[in-house]
Amino acid sequence: MSASPDPAAVVTDDAAWHTALEAFRDHLVWQRGASANTVAAYVRDVSDLARFCVELSIVDPGEVELLVLRRYLADLGERGLARATVARRASTVRSFFSFLARAGHVERDPAQLLGTPKQGRTLPRVLRPEQVAALLLVPDTSAPAGLRDRALLELLYATGARVAEACGLDLGALDLPQGLVRLFGKGQKERIVPLGEPSIDALRAYLDAGRPALSGGTATDALLLNGRGGRLGTRDARTIVERSGRVAGVGHVTPHTLRHSYATHLLEGGADLRAVQELLGHASLATTQRYTHLSRGQLVEIHATAHPRARSRRNGRSGR
Repeated sequence: MSASPDPAAVVTDDAAWHTALEAFRDHLVWQRGASANTVAAYVRDVSDLARFCVELSIVDPGEVELLVLRRYLADLGERGLARATVARRASTVRSFFSFLARAGHVERDPAQLLGTPKQGRTLPRVLRPEQVAALLLVPDTSAPAGLRDRALLELLYATGARVAEACGLDLGALDLPQGLVRLFGKGQKERIVPLGEPSIDALRAYLDAGRPALSGGTATDALLLNGRGGRLGTRDARTIVERSGRVAGVGHVTPHTLRHSYATHLLEGGADLRAVQELLGHASLATTQRYTHLSRGQLVEIHATAHPRARSRRNGRSGR
């Protein structure tokens, strides 16, 4: 049987682009410690740019001009790619040429002035607590796979873990007596996240009766197993979450929906924004601030409670 193709393989046959892409990939892996998924995404994006440039007879990254990069982004829009995807490609192009310039592969950085296409700011979907409760009750815990599915759902909501973080967990990452789990995020950054009692109970039930049945005697350290005894993949995990959402009647749900819901429910419960940043493994506080989309009623209530002039009005005084 032939080996599966490397998703991060450089696909361009042009020598100069191939050399630059290989160097960029090595930089992502060894210097930035990027995950395999991140490396594959960057390489796919730059390979697409390379194909675009070669079609314009630009056979060396050092020949690329700013105008060419702007034409490339415009071409992405004409292909019907979402604005968020075009913005991500722009970021990738800037990272690629910035690296090439620093490493001496090109004399100058043509992407230095490359802007990011404006995009609408969309708020992530958040489930209400009662919707989460309905979702978590979907798996049939009389079967080993159901015990695993319940453990997965509880884990995602209890910790706000990314799906790759959850699927990548080994048994040694759990400390159930202390109610903690060690997650490894982007760039293999480690964080310790508390587990709630429901998730601890679900994980214990899975470890006692679900995982042994799924493993079939296979020796593996992976926490979450598929039906063949191997590590549960991210695609299978997404399928489990999406199916559970449909059965629960709460619409389209993804693992990231549970991450968004986790963060929002923490903030609505009074958690400090910086604490939530640590729990989510965000490098920037600005990323965490996406979850502060409180309702108008909540904002009015908070203002009435916290602002001294609002208290004066509430107590019947004019505040003058």
